[in-house]
Amino acid sequence: MDLQRSAGLGRTALLLGFAALAVTGCAKKKDKQETTPEAGYIVVKAEAVPIVVELAGRTAAFETSDVRPQVSGVIKARLFTEGSIVHKGQTLYQIDPSLYRAAVNQAQANLQSAEANRESAVAKADRYRPLAKIQAVAQQDYTDAAAAAKQAVAAVAQNRALLDTAKINLAFTTVPAPITGRIGRSLFTTGALVTTGQTDPLSSIQRLDPIYVDIQQSSADLIALRQELASGGVVPSAATVKLRLEDGSDYPLSGRLEFAEVVVDPASGAVTLRARFPNPQGLLLPGMFVRAILSQATKANGILVPQAGVARDPQGNATVMLVGPDNMPVSKAVTVTQTVGPNWLVTSGINPGDKVIVEGLGKIKAGKAIKPVPAGSKPPPPLKGKDGSGSSSRSGG
Repeated sequence: MDLQRSAGLGRTALLLGFAALAVTGCAKKKDKQETTPEAGYIVVKAEAVPIVVELAGRTAAFETSDVRPQVSGVIKARLFTEGSIVHKGQTLYQIDPSLYRAAVNQAQANLQSAEANRESAVAKADRYRPLAKIQAVAQQDYTDAAAAAKQAVAAVAQNRALLDTAKINLAFTTVPAPITGRIGRSLFTTGALVTTGQTDPLSSIQRLDPIYVDIQQSSADLIALRQELASGGVVPSAATVKLRLEDGSDYPLSGRLEFAEVVVDPASGAVTLRARFPNPQGLLLPGMFVRAILSQATKANGILVPQAGVARDPQGNATVMLVGPDNMPVSKAVTVTQTVGPNWLVTSGINPGDKVIVEGLGKIKAGKAIKPVPAGSKPPPPLKGKDGSGSSSRSGG
């Protein structure tokens, strides 16, 4: 009986041993399957990519005008508030008009005298005309009378012109705003003597809405862009410009590129591009330093790859990792020209439809298969080790 019992226990132990071996084999096979790292990929495609550049610039007033006197005299009144908005034609200064009003009165009197002389001279010439025909008066007397009449008519025209000049000078004693804009401080006070042709203006007016931004671009970059446009590699973009202010914030309104200078500054080797921006709140002031962000051209068949998917080899060349046949990772050298937002613009090395790995790159090993999944997929649950800790097979990317 004891012998039979011992035999039964031996068989049971042997069966348990085989079962344990089978379970261990399955566990190892399962661990081997689960240790294949996942790699998130994107499928690249050709698309129209605006080539965006960021350039330095400074703001400039849309219109600037100095307020200058056109007649000499003493300022009797200043009729504006410094720093305020003034409108075209608004009176800013009043110059003492006494002398100019007297000049108008004198010119008016001279004109009346000339008109009286004209009437007398013309009447005398008219009387002599028929008498000269019948030789009642000497022909020379008629000739002299006719010439005197013409001189009298010319004198009237001269005095009328002098009267107009006097009236214009009188009008200049009120100094108007030549443009609409914000006026600066007054450089002359009430009681100051001003003269025509003086060096200093009375004040200055600047129109700030809209406002210009003068952007500097190197002539080398401009030549490269024009060559690309000529070759057909890129097409012109819309001339929309955005601004980044000195404090790093973005200006809320967009501007438009107006034109480019036709000369290169010999000191800086740069070409000036001028953009026009609305400035209804007066946030932009002349002379401010800004950064202009604009797209001058669009690459018709550009390929964008997230920056996380581009690495550098020891020589500094850009490379990407592709999903190859049999889910094997394949390293590929590419040519990148510039960043476009969070992406690199790739001009050669890969083709539309390639699967570029952008997640899990840290887990990929040469010659080891991967499990490709679309980038952004939900990662698998973490694998638990003996100590109960876990790790994801797509971490480290």
